[in-house]
Amino acid sequence: MTQAPQEMSPREIVAALDQNIVGQADAKRAVAVAVRNRWRRKQLPEELQNEIAPKNILMMGPTGVGKTEIARRLAKLTGAPFLKVEATKYTEVGYYGRDVESMVRELVENSITMVRERERKNVEKDAVGRAEERLLDLLVPRPISYEMASEEENATDHYERTRERFRGMLRAGELEDRKVELTIEQRSTPMMLGGMGLEQMDVDLQGMFEKIMPKNSTRREMTVREARGVLLEQESESLLDKEAISQAAIELAENLGIIFLDEIDKIIATDGKGADVSRQGVQRDLLPIVEGTTVQTKHGYVSTDHVLFIAAGAFHKTSPSELMPELQGRFPIRVELNDLTKEDFVRILTEPNASLTVQYKSLLETEGLKISFTDDSLEELAAFAFHVNQTTQNIGARRLYTIMERLLEDLSFDAPDRKEKKVTIDADYVRERLTKVSQDEDLSRFIL
Repeated sequence: MTQAPQEMSPREIVAALDQNIVGQADAKRAVAVAVRNRWRRKQLPEELQNEIAPKNILMMGPTGVGKTEIARRLAKLTGAPFLKVEATKYTEVGYYGRDVESMVRELVENSITMVRERERKNVEKDAVGRAEERLLDLLVPRPISYEMASEEENATDHYERTRERFRGMLRAGELEDRKVELTIEQRSTPMMLGGMGLEQMDVDLQGMFEKIMPKNSTRREMTVREARGVLLEQESESLLDKEAISQAAIELAENLGIIFLDEIDKIIATDGKGADVSRQGVQRDLLPIVEGTTVQTKHGYVSTDHVLFIAAGAFHKTSPSELMPELQGRFPIRVELNDLTKEDFVRILTEPNASLTVQYKSLLETEGLKISFTDDSLEELAAFAFHVNQTTQNIGARRLYTIMERLLEDLSFDAPDRKEKKVTIDADYVRERLTKVSQDEDLSRFIL
């Protein structure tokens, strides 16, 4: 039986992350401990739970070394409500941009989606049964009532027998292409309003418009196969308790939510003028959110006291010490991610479950073309990627995407027409296609 995500030990979390991300052990350990601490907190008495705040994490490292990937994989692994946002999206109130509180609203929306999917699975069995009954009503309409009691009784018996016969045919898949006429309710699309400060309103404008605007019902002819999906969706929605979903989602977001705040180094004020006032303002506005405050959403009040914040930035020309001291203090755990070495590139090409070599092999195999990589070809690819990163811009593991596309460009183009359906890629093949480009600085800058 699979362990619940929050019950995984830090060692198990790191091992799971290792299956898709190469290296960066310090960052993996930090996020693993942070996730485990949430489980530990839930085991404590309630009065002590309220006192324990999450230890937010600040990741520092160049682009392409795994900061975002660690957070994304952690979210999938833990099954927690997750939101990735760029700090540069936000501006101080009064400037054009987004209000920082909107990140909490988005986290709640993601949480509601998760809870809704979970609840849909719980009501799926009932919804399937109800959808089947509605399909039978469409296939075998109920008879009109007769005046004579005996005739009415015979008609009812005959109808029930016919209905059961159709039920058997329906379950056997014999009626999938039969046409039925279904009533579908369509709401008029309201005019979308936008503007500064509108997203801060706690009023559910969309819900208000849906109540005000008239509902249009249309009858559409479709196959039983298509109608089953529509009816299942309608019945599932009718069985869901929207109020209970909202409450469960808020609780989930408050206790297990993770917000990944990327590009935090871009809100550090520079020597120039212009947007610097707004950047400082974003830092000030982030303080209460990260420290813990209550945000009003259309689903209810949401506390950020126990939301885990993971901030990340390259910090090329700045350092974390240039953030406001108060904001620095909200991220007590600092993790530095390392530049990728040639050996790391080799591991990235081979170790992850869906490594780049596996992806390209699978893609070309759909054309009947089987490619294989020799060990020396992977060493050569890694050497090229490392060299280009050192001589031009260092974009980390993303360099492998450009290198691989350049390497396999001819094969990808000719794959449907090739007569030879087996290709072995060795070191000579790699050098032949990449040496000229990588040695020409202008070409490598713009092509690789």
